[in-house]
Amino acid sequence: MKKNVLILAIILCLGLLVSIVYFLKKSQPIISPVGKDAPKERPLLSYTFENLKKTPFAKSEITLGPMVNNSPEFYSQMFYFRAPRSPGSAATLKVSGLINIPQKPGNYPVVVMLRGYIPRETYKPGIGSQPSAQVFAKNGFITLSPDFLGYGESASSSANPFEERFQTYTTALSLLSSLTHLNTGLDASYSGNITADLTKIGIWGHSNGGHIALSVLAISGMAYPTVLWAPVSQSFPYSILYYTDEYDDGGKALRKVLSNFEQEYDTDMFSPSRYYSWIKAPLQIHQGLSDREVLPWWSLDLTKILKKNDIDVTYLTYPNADHNLLPSGWTNAVQSSINFYNDHFYKKFGIILP
Repeated sequence: MKKNVLILAIILCLGLLVSIVYFLKKSQPIISPVGKDAPKERPLLSYTFENLKKTPFAKSEITLGPMVNNSPEFYSQMFYFRAPRSPGSAATLKVSGLINIPQKPGNYPVVVMLRGYIPRETYKPGIGSQPSAQVFAKNGFITLSPDFLGYGESASSSANPFEERFQTYTTALSLLSSLTHLNTGLDASYSGNITADLTKIGIWGHSNGGHIALSVLAISGMAYPTVLWAPVSQSFPYSILYYTDEYDDGGKALRKVLSNFEQEYDTDMFSPSRYYSWIKAPLQIHQGLSDREVLPWWSLDLTKILKKNDIDVTYLTYPNADHNLLPSGWTNAVQSSINFYNDHFYKKFGIILP
């Protein structure tokens, strides 16, 4: 009898012990193998203006490709360079573009031309800049118009629509950094008869290309004389939301993606308008007063902001001219642009043009 009582007592004690251990374990929190407060990855932080300003952009070779047009006064041909997949990345992507070169042997200033938005399905290298580029080439300038990633013969851009947008900055910065290799590419095709004067570099931007130019100038601090035609200068993301009425879905998908972006990032850190005070380059801004894509008061406000920050800026307007400065402003705008570059490349240094 005593033996049975002892066995029962042992069983009860074991049961009680097992119960205590079970409840203690149940009350313990489950610890994640990656840590309780593991921060979420935010890869696009590398594209903030503060971070891009600290990012070095490696120099790429610039090679010349097939001839597109051989006119009596200038050559048009494809060119290629490489840009980083992401800021600071060793992995690079092929970027194509169109270069215009005066036919007459000589040493010519360079203008990098940044186009506005063009739908992929209708895009061809040079669209958005070629009409002006041809006039520049006839007047003694070498022009380079990058296609940007996802266009022309370039590699694909990021699948993320915001990274794709930011990649235009890194692509333009990479091209400007790589201009030191332009003469190597020219020499391979023209045996030293036609060269680039790399002491005379300018930038031209139209519409969203103006937005890219403003961003590049702020990030780099480069003092290259810059001409802007109807530049998109509003803050991000308003600068893209303004155009959502042109989307088939009225911008619904873009607003959803933007909402997700704003949950992870501070949009101010990606907005060029917050960093215009960093610009050191002289600018000439052209604006059609009948423009409905870039509202005239945007460019007027931009001019006021730049002047407030002691930035050298000239503002020119054209009545009855649209987003492309047509029908009444285009010819004058092209000539004023040429005069602006020549003033900064030559006259300010007392050089008399032939």
